[in-house]
Amino acid sequence: MPQALYAFLAAQHIHYQRFDHAPVFNCAEASAIIPDLPGAETKNLFLKAGKSGRYLLICLPAAQRLDLKACAEQLQIKGLGFASPARLQQALGLTPGAVSLLAVINDQAGMVDVIIDPILLQQPAILCHPLHNSSTLAVDRDDLLRFLQLTGHPPRLLALPLLPSD
Repeated sequence: MPQALYAFLAAQHIHYQRFDHAPVFNCAEASAIIPDLPGAETKNLFLKAGKSGRYLLICLPAAQRLDLKACAEQLQIKGLGFASPARLQQALGLTPGAVSLLAVINDQAGMVDVIIDPILLQQPAILCHPLHNSSTLAVDRDDLLRFLQLTGHPPRLLALPLLPSD
């Protein structure tokens, strides 16, 4: 899978820096072992949109916690919740820990909607896993937005409701 992603990135002249590392499964682990790459550290949540059969890939700053109930109200989606690992595998061909905006390249059915907190776009690059959790790419922000358009996943920019910091 990553080979096809890298081929697509090269063919579309999408610029990135790559850093290989031990597998990471959450933002805290990633922050501990990934060097200070230029770009926004992200948290990527794969959610099911109630009984609609659609999914949301929500991208927000890594240090933030989404208020899921307020998000459901904001989006007017009843039953918004985390998708199971089986649904993640079915929709994006991924396992937990590998979710990133680049994963939409695997959404051939067009069932995933992308929502990005606009604060991330203040950075020159966005950090993304390339379909596995043992590498991180710092992808140029404008190139990443173009990637999302090219894959049929134009992002919705939305200031997301957050839970208070601990």
